[in-house]
Amino acid sequence: MNLKDHKGRGSQFNLPNRFEKIHSDVNFFDEEYFEDEDKRIDTEYFNDNSKSVLTENNSPDIKAKFSINPYRGCEHGCIYCYARPTHEYLGFSSGLDFESKIMIKQNAPDLLRKEFLKKSWIPQPVFFSGNTDCYQPVERKLQITRKCLEVFDEFRNPVMIITKNSLIKRDADILTEMAQLNIVKVIVSITTLNFDLQRKMEPRTSSPAKRLDTIEYLTSKGIPTGVNIAPIIPGLTDEEIPEILKQSSERGALFAGRVILRLPHSVKILFENWLEKNYPDRSNKILNRVREMHGGELYNHTYGRRLTGEGKYADMIKMIFDSNCRKYGLNENILKLSADKFTLPRNGQGSLF
Repeated sequence: MNLKDHKGRGSQFNLPNRFEKIHSDVNFFDEEYFEDEDKRIDTEYFNDNSKSVLTENNSPDIKAKFSINPYRGCEHGCIYCYARPTHEYLGFSSGLDFESKIMIKQNAPDLLRKEFLKKSWIPQPVFFSGNTDCYQPVERKLQITRKCLEVFDEFRNPVMIITKNSLIKRDADILTEMAQLNIVKVIVSITTLNFDLQRKMEPRTSSPAKRLDTIEYLTSKGIPTGVNIAPIIPGLTDEEIPEILKQSSERGALFAGRVILRLPHSVKILFENWLEKNYPDRSNKILNRVREMHGGELYNHTYGRRLTGEGKYADMIKMIFDSNCRKYGLNENILKLSADKFTLPRNGQGSLF
């Protein structure tokens, strides 16, 4: 069957959920579904009634013990996203479902406030978000992330934000106030500067130009901002490392990080399919280099290696990254956020009730 494109989507089909015994997909059974070449998949939103909002991380690769994710699933649709398989725990697919069926934690700000009011809470940096982007498109309307930031600001608890979306500029008023207290820093992820590649690979994220503009805008407001080159895809985006660091530095970035492509579980199938469709002549080269950096596999979950890879090619990427960081003045000073400004509201309850 010749599948037609779902416009504005990264994946083009749903994979079977690895926790489900039975799976059916309209893509494989209904020919009429593809009569309209411009058929678009509507995004659906569901209430997430989680009783807590802070997730404790057990990975030494993550720089914070706790993270917060107001959304599960991500409309950005990045084809390589390592978080895709988590949607299977909800009974959804890691494919189209991940980017078109979004779980929303509407009560996230109140849950966060409850966490900070607990006597057991030890003030410390929280990672926002560690799984799916907290500034994905629906945030423009719902403002859950903004309301959570107001709670971080209210309690003076430090937070590290990572995003691919220029929507974060909307919250510069809160972030500026927090930056003056040294309780916030922002990381803007840039995978490529190639607009055409970005649109194919990350269809609903902000363009590379807008992400660079975001770095410039936030730093102009005194908000410490850096760049994360993630993921680095060998044979496809690795040659862009020097230019991404150069342009980010010119826009005011203070620090930089890097993450090698990792393809856990079903993401392997989705990414291989995407490569065959968009870059068939480079597919084998790219996948072989990924295997080279992950001990012969497309993914190695070992802590300390899964984000940076290993072997000669990984070492070469590290050398290029480190030398260009030095060249462009990145990572010269380690910014340590302050946790000693944490405070409880005067009535002890904040605006919980």
